[in-house]
Amino acid sequence: MKKEERLKALEQKLKESPQPLSGDKLAKSLHVSRQVIVQDIALLRALNMPIISTNRGYILPNQEYSMVVKVNHSMDQMQQELETIVDCGATVHDVFVEHATYGKLEAKLSLSSRRDVKEFLNQIQQGKSQPLNNLTQGIHYHTITARSQDILDEVKKSLDKMGILC
Repeated sequence: MKKEERLKALEQKLKESPQPLSGDKLAKSLHVSRQVIVQDIALLRALNMPIISTNRGYILPNQEYSMVVKVNHSMDQMQQELETIVDCGATVHDVFVEHATYGKLEAKLSLSSRRDVKEFLNQIQQGKSQPLNNLTQGIHYHTITARSQDILDEVKKSLDKMGILC
Protein backbone atom coordinates (compact mmCIF):
# COMPACT_ATOMS: atom_id res chain seq x y z
CA MET A 1 0.00 0.00 0.00
CA LYS A 2 1.39 3.37 -0.99
CA LYS A 3 1.81 6.14 1.57
CA GLU A 4 -1.06 8.26 0.15
CA GLU A 5 -3.42 5.27 0.22
CA ARG A 6 -2.35 4.42 3.76
CA LEU A 7 -2.90 7.99 4.97
CA LYS A 8 -6.37 8.01 3.40
CA ALA A 9 -7.17 4.63 4.98
CA LEU A 10 -5.88 5.82 8.36
CA GLU A 11 -7.97 8.97 8.13
CA GLN A 12 -11.07 6.93 7.24
CA LYS A 13 -10.55 4.53 10.15
CA LEU A 14 -10.25 7.44 12.58
CA LYS A 15 -13.35 9.14 11.18
CA GLU A 16 -15.45 6.00 11.39
CA SER A 17 -14.42 4.91 14.87
CA PRO A 18 -16.52 6.11 17.82
CA GLN A 19 -13.77 5.07 20.27
CA PRO A 20 -9.99 5.50 20.33
CA LEU A 21 -7.93 3.21 18.10
CA SER A 22 -4.61 1.98 19.45
CA GLY A 23 -1.45 2.40 17.43
CA ASP A 24 -0.96 -1.38 17.49
CA LYS A 25 -4.45 -2.03 16.14
CA LEU A 26 -3.98 0.57 13.38
CA ALA A 27 -0.56 -0.85 12.52
CA LYS A 28 -1.92 -4.39 12.20
CA SER A 29 -4.90 -3.34 10.10
CA LEU A 30 -2.69 -1.34 7.72
CA HIS A 31 0.17 -3.91 7.71
CA VAL A 32 2.84 -1.50 8.91
CA SER A 33 4.82 -0.95 12.10
CA ARG A 34 3.58 1.13 15.00
CA GLN A 35 6.37 3.62 14.27
CA VAL A 36 4.95 4.17 10.78
CA ILE A 37 1.55 4.91 12.36
CA VAL A 38 3.17 7.45 14.71
CA GLN A 39 4.77 9.15 11.70
CA ASP A 40 1.52 9.05 9.71
CA ILE A 41 -0.40 10.57 12.64
CA ALA A 42 2.17 13.39 12.78
CA LEU A 43 1.72 13.95 9.03
CA LEU A 44 -2.07 14.06 9.32
CA ARG A 45 -1.81 16.52 12.19
CA ALA A 46 0.48 18.70 10.05
CA LEU A 47 -2.36 18.66 7.48
CA ASN A 48 -4.66 20.13 10.18
CA MET A 49 -6.45 16.93 11.16
CA PRO A 50 -7.32 17.34 14.88
CA ILE A 51 -6.22 13.89 16.04
CA ILE A 52 -6.19 13.47 19.81
CA SER A 53 -3.85 11.01 21.53
CA THR A 54 -5.34 9.29 24.56
CA ASN A 55 -4.07 6.51 26.80
CA ARG A 56 -6.34 4.17 24.83
CA GLY A 57 -5.32 5.31 21.35
CA TYR A 58 -5.98 7.93 18.70
CA ILE A 59 -9.36 9.54 18.12
CA LEU A 60 -10.87 12.40 16.19
CA PRO A 61 -13.17 14.74 18.07
CA ASN A 62 -16.76 14.44 16.98
CA GLN A 63 -16.95 16.11 13.62
CA GLU A 64 -20.17 16.90 11.92
CA TYR A 65 -20.55 17.67 8.25
CA SER A 66 -23.68 19.33 6.95
CA MET A 67 -25.40 20.25 3.74
CA VAL A 68 -28.69 21.69 2.62
CA VAL A 69 -30.58 19.85 -0.11
CA LYS A 70 -33.45 21.14 -2.20
CA VAL A 71 -35.99 18.46 -3.04
CA ASN A 72 -39.40 18.18 -4.67
CA HIS A 73 -41.69 15.21 -4.19
CA SER A 74 -45.22 14.13 -3.46
CA MET A 75 -46.61 13.08 -0.09
CA ASP A 76 -46.35 9.46 -1.24
CA GLN A 77 -42.56 9.80 -1.48
CA MET A 78 -42.00 11.41 1.93
CA GLN A 79 -41.35 8.17 3.80
CA GLN A 80 -38.94 6.91 1.14
CA GLU A 81 -37.09 10.26 1.14
CA LEU A 82 -36.62 10.37 4.92
CA GLU A 83 -35.75 6.68 5.26
CA THR A 84 -33.21 7.00 2.46
CA ILE A 85 -31.45 9.78 4.34
CA VAL A 86 -31.37 8.05 7.74
CA ASP A 87 -30.45 4.69 6.18
CA CYS A 88 -27.31 6.33 4.80
CA GLY A 89 -26.37 7.24 8.38
CA ALA A 90 -27.35 10.91 8.30
CA THR A 91 -29.70 13.04 10.38
CA VAL A 92 -32.47 15.25 8.99
CA HIS A 93 -32.26 18.28 11.26
CA ASP A 94 -35.02 20.38 9.76
CA VAL A 95 -37.30 21.14 6.88
CA PHE A 96 -37.87 24.60 5.48
CA VAL A 97 -39.60 26.31 2.59
CA GLU A 98 -39.27 29.71 1.00
CA HIS A 99 -42.80 31.09 1.09
CA ALA A 100 -43.66 33.94 -1.30
CA THR A 101 -45.39 35.96 1.41
CA TYR A 102 -43.90 34.83 4.71
CA GLY A 103 -40.32 34.15 3.68
CA LYS A 104 -38.48 31.22 5.26
CA LEU A 105 -40.71 28.89 7.27
CA GLU A 106 -38.80 26.25 9.22
CA ALA A 107 -39.53 23.26 11.44
CA LYS A 108 -37.05 21.21 13.46
CA LEU A 109 -37.17 17.47 12.82
CA SER A 110 -34.06 15.72 14.26
CA LEU A 111 -34.74 12.43 12.47
CA SER A 112 -31.85 9.98 12.65
CA SER A 113 -33.52 6.55 12.52
CA ARG A 114 -36.41 4.73 10.90
CA ARG A 115 -38.15 4.85 14.26
CA ASP A 116 -37.91 8.66 14.27
CA VAL A 117 -39.27 8.75 10.71
CA LYS A 118 -42.15 6.45 11.65
CA GLU A 119 -43.13 8.63 14.63
CA PHE A 120 -42.96 11.78 12.52
CA LEU A 121 -45.09 10.26 9.75
CA ASN A 122 -47.63 9.01 12.31
CA GLN A 123 -48.11 12.59 13.51
CA ILE A 124 -48.60 13.76 9.93
CA GLN A 125 -51.06 10.94 9.18
CA GLN A 126 -53.07 11.64 12.34
CA GLY A 127 -53.73 15.09 10.96
CA LYS A 128 -51.94 16.90 13.77
CA SER A 129 -50.22 19.04 11.16
CA GLN A 130 -49.52 19.35 7.46
CA PRO A 131 -46.07 19.17 5.87
CA LEU A 132 -44.53 22.52 4.97
CA ASN A 133 -43.96 21.37 1.39
CA ASN A 134 -47.74 21.56 0.87
CA LEU A 135 -47.27 25.34 0.80
CA THR A 136 -44.79 25.22 -2.08
CA GLN A 137 -46.07 22.50 -4.41
CA GLY A 138 -43.66 19.95 -2.95
CA ILE A 139 -40.48 22.04 -3.10
CA HIS A 140 -38.64 22.18 0.22
CA TYR A 141 -35.20 22.04 1.81
CA HIS A 142 -33.55 19.88 4.46
CA THR A 143 -30.46 20.52 6.53
CA ILE A 144 -28.73 17.15 6.75
CA THR A 145 -25.78 16.28 8.97
CA ALA A 146 -23.49 13.27 9.13
CA ARG A 147 -20.20 12.12 10.60
CA SER A 148 -18.43 12.21 7.22
CA GLN A 149 -18.61 13.91 3.88
CA ASP A 150 -18.85 10.48 2.25
CA ILE A 151 -22.19 9.89 3.98
CA LEU A 152 -23.50 13.24 2.73
CA ASP A 153 -22.33 12.40 -0.78
CA GLU A 154 -24.17 9.07 -0.55
CA VAL A 155 -27.36 10.86 0.59
CA LYS A 156 -27.16 13.29 -2.31
CA LYS A 157 -26.55 10.47 -4.80
CA SER A 158 -29.46 8.44 -3.38
CA LEU A 159 -31.90 11.38 -3.49
CA ASP A 160 -30.80 12.16 -7.04
CA LYS A 161 -31.35 8.51 -8.00
CA MET A 162 -34.89 8.79 -6.58
CA GLY A 163 -35.45 11.75 -8.92
CA ILE A 164 -36.42 14.19 -6.18
CA LEU A 165 -33.25 16.28 -5.88
CA CYS A 166 -33.56 19.74 -7.42
